[in-house]
Amino acid sequence: MTHFRSHLAAAFAATGIFMAAPALAQSSNCQDAQKFLSERQTLIQQLNSLSGGKNKQVDPRAACAIFTKLTANGDTGMKWIEANKDWCQIPEQFADGFKKDHARSVEMKGKACAIAAKMEQMEKQAKNAQQNGGGGLLGGGGLTGTYTMPKGAL
Repeated sequence: MTHFRSHLAAAFAATGIFMAAPALAQSSNCQDAQKFLSERQTLIQQLNSLSGGKNKQVDPRAACAIFTKLTANGDTGMKWIEANKDWCQIPEQFADGFKKDHARSVEMKGKACAIAAKMEQMEKQAKNAQQNGGGGLLGGGGLTGTYTMPKGAL
C-alpha cells in the first residue's frame, strides 16, 4: 500500500504542476481539466481513507468500487489530454505522469476487483453450505448420528 501512496503523491505533484501553469490559451475547453482533476483528487482521498493506518486491512469491495470510478475518470482524463495537449500547452511531464498513474489505477482495480469477486464467491459458497445442512468445522456437513463409547477396559 505504501507503493500506492507514493504513486498518489506523484499524481498530486503532477496535478499541482499542471494547475500552477499559466493559462496561455484562453479556451474554456482548457478549464475542463479542473473537473476531472478535482474528481480524481476526491477519489484518491477516498482510497487513502480506506487504508486508515499501516496495518489496517482494506475492504476489497470498497476499493474495487472506488478504483472503478478512478479508472473511468482516468479514461476521461487521457482522452482530454490527447485532444487538448497542444492547444492547452500541457507539459509532457504531466501527460506522461498521468498516463503512468492511470495504468497503475487500472492494475490496482484489476487486483482489488478480483479479490472482491473471490470474497463474494466464498461467502456465497459458505451461505449455501449453511443453508443445505452444512456447518461443520471444516466446511462439510459436520458429524451426524450418535457415537457410543466402548464398554470395558480401554
